[in-house]
Parts: sequence; C-alpha cells; structure tokens
Amino acid sequence: MSDRIWPRGVSAPAARALAAAGYQSLDQLAGVDENELLALHGFGPKAIRVLREALRAEGLDFA
Repeated sequence: MSDRIWPRGVSAPAARALAAAGYQSLDQLAGVDENELLALHGFGPKAIRVLREALRAEGLDFA
C-alpha cells in the first residue's frame, strides 16, 4: 500500500509546495485557481496538467 497523496507525475517539489500551502488531498484542489497554485515555489505547469487530469477523472476541476 502506498502513502502517495498526489497522482504519479506530481514532482516532490510540487508535492511539498502543496503541503506547505495546506493542501492535503486532491479534492481540496477543486475550485482552486490554477494561478494560485502556479505561484507556489516548486509548482509548475506539469503539475497543473497532472492534477487537472486527476481532478477530471473524479468529476472535478480547477476554478
């Protein structure tokens, strides 16, 4: 069993950035503005793409 919170493809720096911003699960990102996430140090466009795909698989999306 894995303790991975974020989908495969989200880098360690991006995962740390999310944790530092208080995000602990994928569903917490639903409705968040992508630009807010991109402003986090260590978070980039690839993480947005991976997370958008994961959110949409759950019927969710960014703001």
